[in-house]
Amino acid sequence: MIEFRQVTKRYDSDHTALRQVSFELDRGELAFLTGHSGAGKSTLLKLLMVMERPTAGEVVVGGQRLNTLPKRQIPYLRRHIGVVFQNHQLLFDRTVFDNVAMPLEVMGVSPTDIGRRVRAALDKVGLLKKEKMNPMQLSGGEQQRVGIARAVVNKPPLLLADEPTGNLDPELSADIMHLFTQFSQVGVTVLIASHDIALINDMGRRRLTLDHGRLTAGAGSQVMPGGRV
Repeated sequence: MIEFRQVTKRYDSDHTALRQVSFELDRGELAFLTGHSGAGKSTLLKLLMVMERPTAGEVVVGGQRLNTLPKRQIPYLRRHIGVVFQNHQLLFDRTVFDNVAMPLEVMGVSPTDIGRRVRAALDKVGLLKKEKMNPMQLSGGEQQRVGIARAVVNKPPLLLADEPTGNLDPELSADIMHLFTQFSQVGVTVLIASHDIALINDMGRRRLTLDHGRLTAGAGSQVMPGGRV
């Protein structure tokens, strides 16, 4: 699903964010991206969303080379990538339902299908009964669940999460990770950038570690419990 082939991203002569990074993530794989602040995690995610282009090497998602992807095709690509942010990025002048419906509205999905798909996504994250509430009425963990529902409402094959549990306590963080695990079990590729080493260790999943732009661990596939790669 994801391939990085000797990817380097240089912003100027004094700042190289990524240095010859190579790895692959399979369909349905859940992996963590970790490293110190400034290690290159955000840059790597931006390359996947085509917010940035590599200076050298190739980035491939779903068999499509992103290096030469025409600008007009970028919105189409992003429809197939769900993104979860640490600060949720919800609109507080809209209901929970309307926040989750936004990606479908942009795509021109019919109101009937929007209703069905939004409620299915909210049901998946356990918030179906709160669709008419304002996000400000929800707890931090519930707000994050709304953000996850919005990210997956279009059933993307790839889900990216940038510090999704950074503001949550350990119990809520574990709940959020359980949701990500469920998505990977139905074939969604999930890449989670996180500083929470204890949580990562508890998950027992593959860890891609960046150190000053270089991938120092995790480049090879890791066998999961039960024999799955």
